[in-house]
Amino acid sequence: MLKQLYIKNFTLIDELDIEFKGGFSVITGETGAGKSIILGAIGLLLGQRADLKAIKQGADKCIIEAHFDLSRYGMEAFFEQNEIDYDAGDTIVRRELTVAGKSRAFISDTPVALTILKELGERLIDVHSQHQNLLLNKQDFQLSVVDIIAGDNRCLTDYRLSYESYRQKQAQLEALKAEIAQGQQNADFLQFQFDELQAAQLVDGEQEELEQRCETMTHAEDIKQSLYEAETLCLDEANGMVGRSKRAVSCLQTIERVYPDIRDLAERMQSAYIELKDMAGEISTRLENVDFDPAELDAINVRLDKIYDLQKKYRVETVADLLTIRQELQQKLSNIENSDEALAELEAEYQQQKIECQQLADALTEKRMMAARQIEQEVVRRLVPLGMPNVRFEVAIENTELGRNGQDKVSFLFSANTSTALQAVAQVASGGEIARVMLSLKAMISGAVKLPTIIFDEIDTGVSGKIAEQMAQIMVEMGSHDRQVISITHLPQIAALGTTHYKVYKEETLQGTTSRMQRLSQDERIGEIAQMLSGSAVSEAAIQNAKELLKL
Repeated sequence: MLKQLYIKNFTLIDELDIEFKGGFSVITGETGAGKSIILGAIGLLLGQRADLKAIKQGADKCIIEAHFDLSRYGMEAFFEQNEIDYDAGDTIVRRELTVAGKSRAFISDTPVALTILKELGERLIDVHSQHQNLLLNKQDFQLSVVDIIAGDNRCLTDYRLSYESYRQKQAQLEALKAEIAQGQQNADFLQFQFDELQAAQLVDGEQEELEQRCETMTHAEDIKQSLYEAETLCLDEANGMVGRSKRAVSCLQTIERVYPDIRDLAERMQSAYIELKDMAGEISTRLENVDFDPAELDAINVRLDKIYDLQKKYRVETVADLLTIRQELQQKLSNIENSDEALAELEAEYQQQKIECQQLADALTEKRMMAARQIEQEVVRRLVPLGMPNVRFEVAIENTELGRNGQDKVSFLFSANTSTALQAVAQVASGGEIARVMLSLKAMISGAVKLPTIIFDEIDTGVSGKIAEQMAQIMVEMGSHDRQVISITHLPQIAALGTTHYKVYKEETLQGTTSRMQRLSQDERIGEIAQMLSGSAVSEAAIQNAKELLKL
């Protein structure tokens, strides 16, 4: 539950530090005193988007910090998953805004993303404002109420996993059907392309080999001239390198006996002579083999032209790419040929998944139907004391196509009297009736969900007198089960039943108007409730009436 709230430099609040108690508490104050400002600050702690205009004029930044006692709500897993220190007795949540536009969020002094703060906030506090009454017109909200009361989280999770698999199989089936239809239309063209590439008898690496052979034959005369000159330089009888190196070897060998130091050099010269002789022989062989065959060159150019044409046609650069395309075409043709078998296999898998999904959807519907009867009875039981003795409330569940949340369309039907037919609650209920229906639903939901704190922002709109007191009794009951309920109210009947009473008021200071909040003593509560009963001029009768409401 919320133990302490600290606000600094937020809108009209310069600094506020207030402690909260468990059970049922009330907050009162004149219109415009700043109750909505406090709710706005709490909203920032719950992860709502920040507005820099909320920073008090003249301040550099604003700070909103709250301390929570989570010892009875089993939230350890959330903190472990997000690697945040867990102090069940004192969990601190803080939000800071600066005029420079920076927004920072902290949980237990650990910086966190706004999404993490929002996820935790949804588990800490539920703020019910008047605009939330519009949720009664939303099918998603109505379905979520049924699911909460049904306690079908595991069933719903299993269904959603199955539904995702079903949708994937459905998408795969549709894609395969489209591919087969497209393939059948293009089968002749695909076959032509494959036959064309197959007839080309392409070999990986042949393009490079042919291009090199073409280059060699094109420059055959230049090659032969260079080889001839190299051969002459090596084998010329008078000045050839082979003959001269041989003579050099003889010169060195002649002096080996009398000059032993020359032996290594003589051996190296001998090796050079042998290498030169060998290279000269290879040059001579290559010279004999270099020739120019116009017919062969024409054949090479024809083959290369064929390869280049195919590469241009298929927009690739290598023979390897063409071979890949040929393989892909072969696979597509094989798929088309075997498409009936593949389609039948996938169709069977799809139908099996649909059956499983349908079974889980039926189980979900059964749980919801049972919960619907419970909701109908509980809502009527709670609404009768709230001034609706002839109320009728029905949770209508209609089957629809399978969707992410099952196959059920939920509608809340309502009639305040016996003479009016049941209709959608948001269409026929008055503002006060909707407020009472929502309070009854919230009371049910709070019993099924471990939510530490619930704040009602003027849920008493459109009611008064005995009905207001009955609504307060429901909130008192909600606050008696390890839960903290806070009601912002203008009704003395509700304010009188609060275990703790806070007042929000404006105060004029040298720095301007500021909003304050204080916890009222018993005497101060009497005065506040008397003022709520009679207005600014508090009469003795109003004071006595206030004491009666407070049971003093």
